[in-house]
Amino acid sequence: MNKPRFRLLLTKEADDFMQSLPLKARDKMYYNIRRVQMGDLDSEIFKKLENSDIWEFRTLFGGIAYRLFAFWDTETDTLVIATHGLVKKTQKTPAKEINKAERIRKEYFELKRNEQ
Repeated sequence: MNKPRFRLLLTKEADDFMQSLPLKARDKMYYNIRRVQMGDLDSEIFKKLENSDIWEFRTLFGGIAYRLFAFWDTETDTLVIATHGLVKKTQKTPAKEINKAERIRKEYFELKRNEQ
C-alpha cells in the first residue's frame, strides 16, 4: 500500500465538527480525506481557495455540502492542519469562514516560530 503524502491534524474545533456529522457523512468525509492523502488531488474533493493559503476538503453527501478548512505546513513534516468545518448552505463559501481559517493559520505559525 502506498504511503500517505501528508499527515492530517485536526484542531479541537475541526474534530468536534467531524464528530457532529451524521455517521455516513463523516465516513464519506474521511474516505475523501484518505483519497487526498494517497495522492488524489481532484478539485471536487480538495481545493485551494482563491486568494488564500486555505484549502478545503469538500464532500457532497445526501445533497448536503460539507467543508473542512485546512492549511499546509511543510517546514519539517508534511502536515495538513484542519481548522474547522461547516455545512455549506450557500453557493459561495462565506468570507468570514475563510478569514477564520487564515487567522488560525497565522496563529499556528506564530506559535511555532516562538517555540523554536
